[in-house]
Amino acid sequence: MLHAGAAAMSVRETAATREALPGTAATSQGPAQGGPTAPGPSDASAGPSDAVAAVGAVRAAEEAGPAVGISEASEEAIAAEEAVVAHNYHPLPIVVASAEGAWVTDVTGRRYLDCLAAYSAVNFGHSHPVLLDAARTQLNRVTLTSRAFHNDQLGPFAHALAELCGKNMVLPMNTGAEAVESAIKVARAWGYRVKGVARDQANIIVMAGNFHGRTTTIISFSDDDDARADFGPYTPGFRTVPYGDTDALAAAIDENTVAVLVEPIQGESGVRVPPAGYLPAVRAICTAQKVLFIADEIQSGLGRTGTTFACDLVGVVPDLYLLGKALGGGIVPVSAVVGNDDILGVLQPGQHGSTFGGNPLASAVGHAVVRMLASGEYQRRARVLGGRLHEKLGALVGHGVVDVHGAGLWAGVDIDPALATGREVCERLMERGVLAKDTHGSTIRFAPPIVIDEADLDWMIGQFGEVLEELRSV
Repeated sequence: MLHAGAAAMSVRETAATREALPGTAATSQGPAQGGPTAPGPSDASAGPSDAVAAVGAVRAAEEAGPAVGISEASEEAIAAEEAVVAHNYHPLPIVVASAEGAWVTDVTGRRYLDCLAAYSAVNFGHSHPVLLDAARTQLNRVTLTSRAFHNDQLGPFAHALAELCGKNMVLPMNTGAEAVESAIKVARAWGYRVKGVARDQANIIVMAGNFHGRTTTIISFSDDDDARADFGPYTPGFRTVPYGDTDALAAAIDENTVAVLVEPIQGESGVRVPPAGYLPAVRAICTAQKVLFIADEIQSGLGRTGTTFACDLVGVVPDLYLLGKALGGGIVPVSAVVGNDDILGVLQPGQHGSTFGGNPLASAVGHAVVRMLASGEYQRRARVLGGRLHEKLGALVGHGVVDVHGAGLWAGVDIDPALATGREVCERLMERGVLAKDTHGSTIRFAPPIVIDEADLDWMIGQFGEVLEELRSV
């Protein structure tokens, strides 16, 4: 069953809708029963404290947009954070204190609809009772042993995850970037030990517009200057080709190519979906050239696109799946490289590791996530609600929206740059009780938890439409 509090269907829905969506109940957390409304004059008049204003002045050039009301409690919390935390993020000025389902509550008690889901890490909603129960149970037993010893949770988790992926071996890690780094090491070792590539000559093909993390190796093949500039020297061994261009991919492969690393849907680039035949062609090229096909499904996988993996949308099976984010249920960081033993079997003791990778707590939560996905109901829910999301967003093209792209409950929306930046739109949405995130100028992303109510989804799109109308009337 889905989370009764978070996934419950609104009383406003029809019986037909209840039948179409699995695992729903008859109550709602949506705006009709206590959800947020646009703030009144008192909310909008609250100004930032001196501490926040000082931080804001430093960032003034990148913070163009409408003034956002902020409470004194939020000011204090933000100032305390900004005083000691490195400024590697530019968050919206909201301070979350609690969350349940698709809703978060700030330090003043105001509720917001979460339409980012921690970049897909909270696919199953905040505080899902099944996942919390799995975590609590394990917290009372043992949380960490290191891989110096065996634990009783890792084996069952790995078996279940391998079965979900249709593979037979799992390399457990913690963060998504660690999964990517691990796959790079595995691909190189496989190239030298199995394919016969000359030592230190291996190359990996990557895509323009990629986002795989921000470690030094990963940024070496990023074309995002914010993530890359001033962090050199860069790691060699990567070749970049245009995303979606199979001719360029085929031309870039040589006898030393060991892998092609690709996001089935590019998330940070704006939820960009490649041409329909692209991934099948990548699979065919990799097979013909004896090159590993590595699919980074860290954001796109585990139900987000209406299928277990985005690769499933076009019937493609990669050699290695890279998983993370939602695998930890929004509770603990859990990631994994999943493949078969003819590839992952190249690793031997001492050649790779992680103190926390495969720890009992992570394994217990990850196993609960896999069990939830095994039923298929979350995938179906994302598919049904995703169709509604894309239909309603598509109707806004020409009304402040230039294009909508994505799959399932994941959409990138290109705003007319003459109208506003993505940041400005997100700030206006926040004032109305909707949380989303911009990327690359005038593109914003909607990725609500899969447990979101249909009524709440409609309400969010309505708020977005009203923001566009506001901007067009200025």
